[in-house]
Amino acid sequence: MSTKREIRFFNTTGPCNPDDHYMLPPEARLVDAQLNRYISNKLYWVLHAPRQVGKTTFLQNWARKINDGGEAVACYVSVERCQGFVEASKSMPMMVEAIRSYAERAGLPVPDIPEVSHGSMIDVILGKWAVLVAPKPLIVLFDEVDVIEGESMISFLRQLRGGFADRGIGKFPVSIALVGMRDLKDYITASKDGKAPNPGSPFNIKEDSAVLSNFCKDDVARLFALRTAETGQQITGEALDYVYEQSQGQPWIVNSLFKRATLRILNNESAETVTLEHIEKARRQMIEARETHLDALAYRLKDPRIHSVVQLILTGGTGASLDPHSPHVMLATDLGLIKWDTDTGFTIANPVYEEILMRTLNAVYYVQVPPPSSWRWQTPDGRLDMDALLREFQDFWLNNSETWQEWTMYTHAFPHLLLMAFLQRVVNASGRVEREHATGRGRMDLAVEYKGEWNIIEIKLIRKGQTFERLKTEGMKQIARYCETFKPPVGYHKNITGVYLVIFDRRPEEEKTPWCSRLSWEQEGGITVVGC
Repeated sequence: MSTKREIRFFNTTGPCNPDDHYMLPPEARLVDAQLNRYISNKLYWVLHAPRQVGKTTFLQNWARKINDGGEAVACYVSVERCQGFVEASKSMPMMVEAIRSYAERAGLPVPDIPEVSHGSMIDVILGKWAVLVAPKPLIVLFDEVDVIEGESMISFLRQLRGGFADRGIGKFPVSIALVGMRDLKDYITASKDGKAPNPGSPFNIKEDSAVLSNFCKDDVARLFALRTAETGQQITGEALDYVYEQSQGQPWIVNSLFKRATLRILNNESAETVTLEHIEKARRQMIEARETHLDALAYRLKDPRIHSVVQLILTGGTGASLDPHSPHVMLATDLGLIKWDTDTGFTIANPVYEEILMRTLNAVYYVQVPPPSSWRWQTPDGRLDMDALLREFQDFWLNNSETWQEWTMYTHAFPHLLLMAFLQRVVNASGRVEREHATGRGRMDLAVEYKGEWNIIEIKLIRKGQTFERLKTEGMKQIARYCETFKPPVGYHKNITGVYLVIFDRRPEEEKTPWCSRLSWEQEGGITVVGC
């Protein structure tokens, strides 16, 4: 029997359990799921959500509740060990071992290894298992289904469908959940070399495709309230607002910020109130540490499918590839990298992910941009001199852009990335760069904070068929609106001291034009227009 810790902690490694970790009931975040009905009506269903949202935590907790109720037998089974084995002859025996292993861990009857061909192994072992747990119905929760590929996936699903018609007590599991990052139809499509599943697909027996949502703002407060009730430690409303702003409720980020604030910035026995300053330090630590979850997201940027979507978001572009039902957009959404909003279009899912993605994409430039000590960027009294900084950038762009562009696969977003790397070298220690970009906006907006002052920068690209003057007129209207609506992050005041429109001329015909006529600097209506 498990024993509750005297002081629990916020967990970021593996599934949560209520004895060791602060946690909210994960089933409360299920969308389009009817758990009791799946059992009573003997239904099979799918749950999909990005990594580190709480799928495994939900499955293991739900299995415990079912078993504690005594009316059915439930077992969590991860099939992660099957990863990389496309051939059913290799993956099916491994899946059998997974079933036996998890049954033993859960203290349940363990079915014998079926001595049949690999094409019947899952069908037979699940049938034997149902007999062993009778007179109670058997419920199996398969996790990490993502890893099963090709013919292995088709064989697995066909065997489940084969037993579905005979499901019942002592015959076959009455309910099965298949859980992973993506909806099952996407795996079927991938297993069939990109061909969409037809009505006779090997898993046309699922009842629902449910999802597990992020925390809402109230959930974030309720989660920390568990620690307050246990230790008396408080957190300011401003700090809670910042946690939600930066995470948008993504559970791993929320737990990571709370964990670092209470275990590293402070200590686990501290009764000191957690403030915005503590959470900001936790955020910096988390991003610099590049923990596994964040590193895995950054790695996805190398995937051409993700690249095509992220680049359009960064540049504010449009295109057929941004159809919400396109495979590339669905992949990026299922991975939790992007989100859709009716007001803004597709954007990066949250500011923390955005920071990680931006740092990854401009890292090669950031480390090679000359040190700030070699150029002008500060006023005599130590404030940020954005005029001087952008003039230095123009010189840098003139001398390096053509060569450096060859280093990236994100060629359309290259100007944005290089300018951000340049800015980051200056403000990294004493300031911050806020970004606003979304598909269809035709621009990227930056808000650069340094010592309490904000400089607003809008980046636009001139493409074939466009003119500088037309883009300038459009950009000046857009940046004026952005200045009006700009809301600084929690804890900062709106003190705008400079407004800049930076226009990069990317028209092929302009490549033959001398650099001296491609660089420009003018001021109009309180806005500095910088041509590159």
